[in-house]
Amino acid sequence: MNKLIKPEKGDYYLSEEGYKVFTKQYHLKRGYCCESGCRHCPYGYNSKTNSQ
Repeated sequence: MNKLIKPEKGDYYLSEEGYKVFTKQYHLKRGYCCESGCRHCPYGYNSKTNSQ
């Protein structure tokens, strides 16, 4: 299920700390939730309850 998606313009931005933060646009292109608690997860994953 791991599709490699080459990030394009608008797929991520750099946080103040210098980390890549993937956008909702990128997650939707990828097509599934990785259950990592991503900041812009469009799939509704909650890392505190470990559920969608």
